[in-house]
Amino acid sequence: MATVGTEQRGARRRRGTGARVLMAALLAAGLAAGCTTPNGPRDDGRGSPDESPTRPGGQDVPPVLAVKVDNAPAARPQTGVDAADVVYAEQVEGGSSRLIAVYATELPESVGPVRSARESDLELLRQFDRPVLAYSGAQSKLMPLIERAPLEAVTPESEPGAYTRGADRSAPHNLYLRPERLMDDPPGEAALTTGFRFGRPPADGEPRNELTVRYPAARFTFTWSGARDRWLVSMDGAPALTTEGERLAPATVVVQYVTVRRSGFRDFLGNNTPYTETVGSGKATVLRGGRAYEANWKRPAAEDGTSFSTGSGEAMNFARGQVWVVYAKTP
Repeated sequence: MATVGTEQRGARRRRGTGARVLMAALLAAGLAAGCTTPNGPRDDGRGSPDESPTRPGGQDVPPVLAVKVDNAPAARPQTGVDAADVVYAEQVEGGSSRLIAVYATELPESVGPVRSARESDLELLRQFDRPVLAYSGAQSKLMPLIERAPLEAVTPESEPGAYTRGADRSAPHNLYLRPERLMDDPPGEAALTTGFRFGRPPADGEPRNELTVRYPAARFTFTWSGARDRWLVSMDGAPALTTEGERLAPATVVVQYVTVRRSGFRDFLGNNTPYTETVGSGKATVLRGGRAYEANWKRPAAEDGTSFSTGSGEAMNFARGQVWVVYAKTP
């Protein structure tokens, strides 16, 4: 299994220095072309150019940090989720849910609670070109797959200095990652090889104030806030908050309809672990700016990002800011 030991951390820091120079050049070129960055002007739909962050070919861009985050009621409020560029929500055993938070433009002080990995995470994360995956625990039969996957696995066993235990909760809901103990700086927008595009919204779309996604034992509700220009997140009927008491509020929400099938794995209670297929094509609902857009998604191979288009074939642009992708079973 690939771990992040002292020698590797040193190499990553050296790569990080080169990446900062690279990102400075990319940002300068982007500003010269009139485009924005994730922390730049908010896309208000009135003239921002279409753009799709891509990894420059052949250049050494540091990897994103992906963290498997607990979403049981006892784990809330979570720490650091609001700083993620992308948050993926997926169904796990017993019909409950879990999150994957992906960081490229900002590294929070702490992220968690950190929980175990699943088989479908490996396919989902292939698009990021050897990401760092922070998780705690996995089934013994899954470990060989993780070891062979093109990622750097960081666990409390491989990198104990990167994790801490909170005193205000009981295990397993009290394990937190300290990202700065893994990397000095965020890798930058070029590491976000998701295939997402940011820019002006399509001309169509229906006014929508709220949308709920239901799993067998969990649900997500997104409510539009015109005052904040964001979608306020609720989970299982309660507001989803940061540890500071603020609402989690992405700029764009994607409900991506996928195949969710049985895998070859079960939990200790005998519940089958669902496998969420993220390669292929299908339908999606995209929420941005108080409107809902019916879209098509396509991801030809695991190494590819996911592209979204309208029914007429126009590229489906997202609003600048955090993106939530909620995987829902195709009706």
